[in-house]
Amino acid sequence: MDAKFVLHTSSPFSSLAHRSYTCKPPVRSPPTLAVLTSPTETITQEATKTTTSVIYNDNWFDKIAINHLSQSVQAASGLRNSKSGYESLVEAAKTASHNFNPIQQRDIVIQALQIAFPRPILSLIKTVLPQSKLAREYFAVFTTVFFAWLVGPCEVRESELNGRREMNVVHIKKCRFLEESNCVGLCTNLCKMPSQIFVKDSLGMPLNMVPNFEDMSCEMIFGQDPPASSDDPAFKQPCYKLCKANVKHNIRCSDPVRAPFGKDPSLSHS
Repeated sequence: MDAKFVLHTSSPFSSLAHRSYTCKPPVRSPPTLAVLTSPTETITQEATKTTTSVIYNDNWFDKIAINHLSQSVQAASGLRNSKSGYESLVEAAKTASHNFNPIQQRDIVIQALQIAFPRPILSLIKTVLPQSKLAREYFAVFTTVFFAWLVGPCEVRESELNGRREMNVVHIKKCRFLEESNCVGLCTNLCKMPSQIFVKDSLGMPLNMVPNFEDMSCEMIFGQDPPASSDDPAFKQPCYKLCKANVKHNIRCSDPVRAPFGKDPSLSHS
């Protein structure tokens, strides 16, 4: 997929989100401008010789959204935790990973998203914005403006779809969820797969999420159907050695059908 910045993109939501946009053209390249939002009031990067961490100082909107989604995941799984902020959301995901097999994990997240986003609103959006170039570009812009608190700084990029250029790709520079969990399985089973299913079923919009586990970036391609899990490179990726979700790596975190810690995947959980 060929993705690049465009000369200018404006968002009808900028006045609602009260967010600032930062435009930095690549070195020795033509001037560029992309839809870019900051998920926080202040973001500080701490660089070391091997990695760069991002410290998020969440504003009031971010905190409300994070808490709402965390509580929705906990309600769907029936497993509560006493942590707060983004740490609570990651802990809810880890707990689900420990207690449910991947198929059940995806169902839990889908149920949590249904709790978090009222069905009448989703149905209205699906009716007003059927599958089209406008809808794909709208969803891309909407994601960068209102979901940066979840995934980190992101921007809209261009790709070719059905033989023409569209601004239908959200490029996540370094996924906040993947960085906090440091687990391939949490990314694939509790983010990528359920998000693709939820967006397709609730909004009628195909979505392919393509994580890059080397630099922790990700691309959300609206309008593109994802490959089957058996053919998806994301499910062939071994987990990080310093995975924070599982202490002992006697299993593959990214296995799309594994049972949690040796449990029978056919068992149901109440």
